[in-house]
Amino acid sequence: MPMAQTQKQILAATVTKLNTRQDNSKPKSELGGIVVLDFGGQYTQLIARRIREQQVFSAILPCTASLEEIRAYEPAGIVLSGGPSSVYDKDAPVCDPAVLSAQIPVLGICYGMQWIAKTLGGKVEPVPRREYGRAEFRSEECLPAGVLLQSLPGKLKIWNSHGDSVIAVPEGFRTTGMTENAIAAMENVSRRIHAVQFHPEVNHTEQGTSILRNFLFAVCKAEPKWSGVAFIEETVDAIRKKVGGRRAICALSGGVDSTVAAALVHRAMGDQLTNIFVNNGLLRKDEFEDTLTMYRERLGLNVIGFDATERFLGQLKGITEPEEKRKRIGREFIAVFSEEAQRLSAEGRQEPIGFLVQGTLYPDVIESVSVKGPSATIKTHHNVGGLPAKMPFALIEPLRDLFKDEVRRIGRELGLPDEILVKHPFPGPGLAVRVLGEVTREHLSLLRDSDAIVRQEIRAAGLYEKTWQAFAVLLPVRSVGVMGDGRTYGLTVAVRVVDSEDAMTADWTRLPAEVLERISTRIVNEVTGVTRVVYDITSKPPGTIEWE
Repeated sequence: MPMAQTQKQILAATVTKLNTRQDNSKPKSELGGIVVLDFGGQYTQLIARRIREQQVFSAILPCTASLEEIRAYEPAGIVLSGGPSSVYDKDAPVCDPAVLSAQIPVLGICYGMQWIAKTLGGKVEPVPRREYGRAEFRSEECLPAGVLLQSLPGKLKIWNSHGDSVIAVPEGFRTTGMTENAIAAMENVSRRIHAVQFHPEVNHTEQGTSILRNFLFAVCKAEPKWSGVAFIEETVDAIRKKVGGRRAICALSGGVDSTVAAALVHRAMGDQLTNIFVNNGLLRKDEFEDTLTMYRERLGLNVIGFDATERFLGQLKGITEPEEKRKRIGREFIAVFSEEAQRLSAEGRQEPIGFLVQGTLYPDVIESVSVKGPSATIKTHHNVGGLPAKMPFALIEPLRDLFKDEVRRIGRELGLPDEILVKHPFPGPGLAVRVLGEVTREHLSLLRDSDAIVRQEIRAAGLYEKTWQAFAVLLPVRSVGVMGDGRTYGLTVAVRVVDSEDAMTADWTRLPAEVLERISTRIVNEVTGVTRVVYDITSKPPGTIEWE
């Protein structure tokens, strides 16, 4: 995911957070939406995103959230996510049963359905035949049709992922759909509690969006008022009220997220915002000079370019462990910003610098910290970690409640050029996590040249805007080659191209063979020191998009 980030140990003790509200109230556009309670499911973020696609705000809270925390959003409905546990596990995640009697509509998905059934007196058991992957859902024998299934075909292809099944629904509920092996949907209309055993949020489920829309609008009566315009107006107003006359610095990375964050905060603060674009020696080929020019001449931002290559490479000398790389880079970024802030303050300007702006996104926060339910931390994330225990700034993170596609829409509302908005995500630690093993100048040079070829060929094939990310990875693996009449013994480059909607899941791109051939031929011929090119065909999950 995007640049300028590294791990969300940014809990209260880690860093002063900027609450962009004057009090603890929620922005108006975030009220009346849907609260998604996370039981640790791999699709929790996708559920939230699918809801927002219907212009209804959604917020993810841990399943352990109190009813008071939930009510703070004045939700029109609550969704209970899936999860990997059995409801009978000793440490099975639970939420407050009061959620089911709070007079707020509830939708249980997968584990959420099982938890509802068990909690309300139904029966859940492991089944001899587990259901993973595609299955046929039938509702035609369960007439009248359930509220979630109104106007939908009686048979649907759905996506399952469960080992336990509801074998008896609670009193007051009725079964509204079946698969070959299990009860797959149930409802209690009077209590406005609905549940499905499958995953309507994934693309593999037919009519999944229609099922979610039926819950949002037929059951919850939610209003489609979540929009980019409302978000911009509320965020700008909140930042102005909170910041007052103080100044801020923004950590620009050259990517979509930090650029949109800078443009949004610039609208609120104007000349009170100074942007700092650091060359950490880990950027792509020619990226520092080209991006600096674009920021100044095309976007009109006040940007200071700072070359800190020696400092960052010094921090990485001898380091091979990925997490340590990320943390060292994060600490050095903050040190650079701190020093620049002190220098700017020493210039005699009236107000001190009190804030640091970052382009943290919602998936960054969720993927990095297990405070959103029992989901495990996968790795420290770029914008949300590696930060020291004490910082001289409060953080402004205006995008931290947004998904990537929403950020791009906000950018368009702000008038940013497509050149920025369609730019592929780039990791905060930069090429440091694409050079596997120790980061050296020689290896960075090999990777930059290889990566430039990958992107050039993807653009030439008309695939750049159709793919989520395309890049090269330098592996610490040598192999024998033959060039001319001589034997070579060089390094290996892995090419990674993926399709995704939000980086929470991704699939490897089926590139045409001729594109792969051109990439491979050019890298081996043009990048001295590389003798072999391989193509990564791992999806996420089980892999991650980046190699480190």
